Parts: sequence; C-alpha cells; structure tokens
Amino acid sequence: MAVFGAYGHTGRFVVAELRERGYVPLLLGRDQDKLLAMAQDQPGLEAQQASVDDPASLDRALDGAAAVINCAGPFASTAGPLVEAALRAGIPYVDVAAEIEANLDTFTHFAERARAAGTVVVPAMAFYGGLGDLLATAVMGDWTSADEAHIAYGLSSWHPTNGTIVSGAVSGQRRGGRRVRYTRGQLEYHNDAMPTLEWPFPAPLGTQSVIAEFTMADVVTIPSHLAIPEVRTYMAAKAAADLSAPDASAPTAVDEHGRSAQTFVVDVIVRSGGAERRAVATGQDIYAISAPLAVEAVDRILTGRTRTVGVASAGAVFDAPDFLRALTAHLSLHSPLDARD
Repeated sequence: MAVFGAYGHTGRFVVAELRERGYVPLLLGRDQDKLLAMAQDQPGLEAQQASVDDPASLDRALDGAAAVINCAGPFASTAGPLVEAALRAGIPYVDVAAEIEANLDTFTHFAERARAAGTVVVPAMAFYGGLGDLLATAVMGDWTSADEAHIAYGLSSWHPTNGTIVSGAVSGQRRGGRRVRYTRGQLEYHNDAMPTLEWPFPAPLGTQSVIAEFTMADVVTIPSHLAIPEVRTYMAAKAAADLSAPDASAPTAVDEHGRSAQTFVVDVIVRSGGAERRAVATGQDIYAISAPLAVEAVDRILTGRTRTVGVASAGAVFDAPDFLRALTAHLSLHSPLDARD
C-alpha cells in the first residue's frame, strides 16, 4: 500500500493505521533523507523517493502497489500527477485533500478517465470533506433531495501543520484572496466579510461563536452526489483565530498514538421543507482521524465494498452508515435525529 508523503504529519498516522490493520505500507515522498530516516524507525518497510515532477519516478514507485494514499500537500501540485500515475498503474487513488480547488480539479479532470478505466478515485477522504459527506449522506436517509445542509466544526483549538498553512496559502492565491460559498447549486466567489453567529452544539460543548461560511471541502464532496443546493460550513471562532495567528504552532502529541489534545465536534443538519435531520460525531485530533477514514476507504475499495467507479466522494462510493459504524473505535457517533420544526 503506497503512501505518498509518508513522513508528513498525517502520513505518519496513515502508515501507523495501515500497519495496525495488517497492511505493509510503502513509504513514498519527495525528500530522500526524510524517507530514509522514517524507514530506519519503521523496520521492514521499504522507502522509495518519487517526485510529482518526475512521472517515471511515480511509475516506479507504484509498480506492484495495491493502491495509493496521497498525504502530501499542497494537493494543487500533487493530486493531479498522483492520480495520473494511479491511472497508469491501474490502482485506486485516495487523498486527504482539504483544498477546495484541488478537489474540484480532481472531479473535473479525471471523472471520465477514471470511470472508463473502471478504477476508483476518492478525493478529500479525510476529516474535512470526507467525514462531513458521510454524515450528511447518512442523515439524508430516504430523502432524495434536501433544501440545505449545514456542517459546523466545533474544534477546541487548531494547531495547524505546516502542510495546512502552505495548502491554505495556495488555495488563497488560486481564488485571488476571495472567499467561496456554495449557494443556489454552485460555487460563488466573493469579497464580503465573514459573518459570525452562535451555533448550538450539543452538550458538553454547548453554544459557541462560529465563523459562518468558513468554507471547507464539504462544498465539493456533498454536492457531487446529493441534490442539496445550499451547503454551508462553519468553524468555531476560537479555532479559526488559532489557525490565522502569526505564532501558530504545530500539534503536540499527548498520547501513545501521537494524537494532540485537540477535540472536535462535527454537527451536521440537513433540512427539507419543514423537516430537519441531524447527526453528530465527536473525537480527538482532526489530523489523526483522517488516517482511519483514508485506510477504511482503501480497505473497502480493495475488498469490493463500493457502489460506483470513477471519481467519487466518500458518501457516493461507500455505504455511509456502515462506514461510520466501522469508525466507532475512533469516533463517537450520535444517531441521526429526525424532527419537525
């Protein structure tokens, strides 16, 4: 199982999760020294240098691999070449991209080719994009469409990795510093100020100030397969301030798994007419949780537990309720609620 960017913060969690589940990770990345250092710490694992600027190196690296998980941002630079290499190798591709534009690129540029090849490409199979999509898909249940979906992120703090900072800068440059929202069934770019409001997170978090229209990858993944014309995401104001702080620091491990003390609540509400449905997931460390999400996805692809081929989001390609139940060792899930306003 190839892991590109294996020595990165999220990549290390993915490698550990693969080993925990009995897979043998192949350590891939651009920095030979970091790869060798990681291989010395991971006896029995092979490491191979590969660069997105060198297609031949990617082909050599993926030769014999069952699938590839891309953990190396900025994904605006790495996703396209890695998907190309995966298609040439005839293997599934999964990434943990939170970059809205990079995920759009994957859907736009590779949908037809991946479908024709009969392979599966799953972008944003991570905390942002993947988890929200699975929750929204599960909470939709028997609804074939809805009026609006709201995904609120209640993070206790946000110590960003360097990869998060660099990827965010690339996305900001691509959209010319503008903000993006998904409304009336399409993405719109604008320059107005970010609104704030109070979000009623469930106990024990409770009501928190959030940045409204703090737009994340869910605006790509959810509309890719669900008929919901309004998709909004929200971020706890404290976490947003942490992310943009000039002295922002990287996550610090506090347990034997390498997780930080950060906790999260993902609160998903879907509305249709007068009806409202809700699902909530809670856990620890947004980077760490991306590993079981990505590895569970690859395991389901390799064992044939998929619903489609081509480029597809988590909710489209997997049985969302069953997928979420498989993560209960890593997440606490609250059953969807069905209520009338």
